[in-house]
Amino acid sequence: MNQETVKMWVEHYITAWKTNAPEDIARLFSEDALYYTGPFAKPWRGQKKIVKAWLARKDEPQDWKFRYEVVTSDDACGVVRGWTKYKKPAREYSNLWVIRFDDAGRCREFTEWWIQRPK
Repeated sequence: MNQETVKMWVEHYITAWKTNAPEDIARLFSEDALYYTGPFAKPWRGQKKIVKAWLARKDEPQDWKFRYEVVTSDDACGVVRGWTKYKKPAREYSNLWVIRFDDAGRCREFTEWWIQRPK
């Protein structure tokens, strides 16, 4: 994956984050994908479980702003740094994502680290 391809995937992720549409979420991930909400968390396993878990804790699109940069990428992996600001309640996070891709360009393993900015 080159950095432009990783960027395009992240843009699709942001679209899914905004719409919370099951089809937008599902198209990001392979059928057998793993989604780790933290480095030590049990993953959401499989595309259907990822969609269900995402929607169970979805963010409302008007409540957040997100910016990011692709830090690096190689043949099958991308690393993204992000910054998320929420309005209600007001809070801010620094994010790090490791995204592993299958041959079709869908995510097969997603791991996120997020740290809340101290008040």
